[in-house]
Amino acid sequence: QVQLAESGGDSVQAGGSLRLSCAFSGAPSGPIYRSNHMAWFRQAPGQEREGVAAIDAGRGTTFYADSVEGRFTISRDNADHTLYLLMDGLKPEDTAMYYCAGTAPLVWVPPGRRLDRSAYAYWGQGTQVTVSS
Repeated sequence: QVQLAESGGDSVQAGGSLRLSCAFSGAPSGPIYRSNHMAWFRQAPGQEREGVAAIDAGRGTTFYADSVEGRFTISRDNADHTLYLLMDGLKPEDTAMYYCAGTAPLVWVPPGRRLDRSAYAYWGQGTQVTVSS
């Protein structure tokens, strides 16, 4: 059974930085992390869950929401089965619960849907990020 576990959320001042981590474990036939597209989503109170950043299973191509482009960086370590989100220049509007997500293995998702929550089968429990002004 696939499990995703986020960590790294914290309370910071505007302009600060955080790095979120997501540990991926388990699969029907052993860890096959390399076959999963991965992404970070966030959800603020009273708002829809939105895609923030995504990264390919293969070449590591990245995708970002306009609101975080140039400030956030998604990366993955295929050896350690870990997904990261480096967040710089944090703003109060970045305050949200952040979730990591993964597609089912070997499933192709068109680039235009990489930040679409319906494309992702596996979800973590979330880690809270709070940015104060």
